[in-house]
Amino acid sequence: MLLAHFSDLHILDLDGVGPLRFLNKRLSGYANLRFKRSHAHRSSYVRAVAREIRRRKVDHVAITGDLTNLALETEFAAVKRLLDEELGLSTDQVSVVPGNHDLYTRGSMTTRRFATTFAPYLVSDLPELALDLPAGHYPCVKLRGDAAIIGLTSAVPRPPMVAAGVLGKPQVEALGRVLAHPEVKKRTAVILLHHPAHNPPSRVKAMLEGLHDAALLWSALDQLPQGLVLHGHLHRRIERALPTRLGSLRAVGATSASLEHEAEARMAGFNLYEIGADGVRTVTSEMYDAGRDEFRPVAIPVG
Repeated sequence: MLLAHFSDLHILDLDGVGPLRFLNKRLSGYANLRFKRSHAHRSSYVRAVAREIRRRKVDHVAITGDLTNLALETEFAAVKRLLDEELGLSTDQVSVVPGNHDLYTRGSMTTRRFATTFAPYLVSDLPELALDLPAGHYPCVKLRGDAAIIGLTSAVPRPPMVAAGVLGKPQVEALGRVLAHPEVKKRTAVILLHHPAHNPPSRVKAMLEGLHDAALLWSALDQLPQGLVLHGHLHRRIERALPTRLGSLRAVGATSASLEHEAEARMAGFNLYEIGADGVRTVTSEMYDAGRDEFRPVAIPVG
């Protein structure tokens, strides 16, 4: 099967949003957008990515979080329209997991905006193994051909200037039960989460931006002989091998689908993965050339 992967759409839509909605973490987030990011993230790039993926006639699409910028209702509606109009795939062909921007405030978590908006995409093939979490029912499993696509949520509301994630012990234990299921064991596991499963070496950076229970996650993944761990969050293409007790996993990050950047490793685009009965066959990446309005293959740096 052919799996496409894009991430970090960062769709911004402030239409009709009053100033009182910014009397929380959104104030610092909007300032960051206004003075650092507003020139760099373009929704037109996301539309180009979605159209190209649709043209490639892939079997399944994985979107690994930060679909919105400030977790506003208008942004969730805009993302839903974009997926309907440009990606144009049935909901059972798409897996989504939330990023820290999708549960940006406690209000966005308690009102379950992500879970409600993307409920049609969050229908698991193993519902009895899923937990009812603020972002939806996870782990969300899609059994597709030779792949078992398993979505996790690492997104939780954080104070200003903190973008770290956490899975929680109950979700990791549920993941262990999913990985032990016979329908999953006979397929290649493709784990989806927003935060990388490998934290940066700096303890401070790991606390501010990393996955706080990455070690707990690896206690579950250590049983896998091979597979993929797909993430976003870093806004760059990156791959590394992660050894397990029985083999090795390929951890692959997608850049932001909306990012305009001079670096090839960061410019908007998407990844493609070919999975067969013998496991992961190919991992490639496509970069958007905005000037030519076309895509070209680029290398994924090892990091």
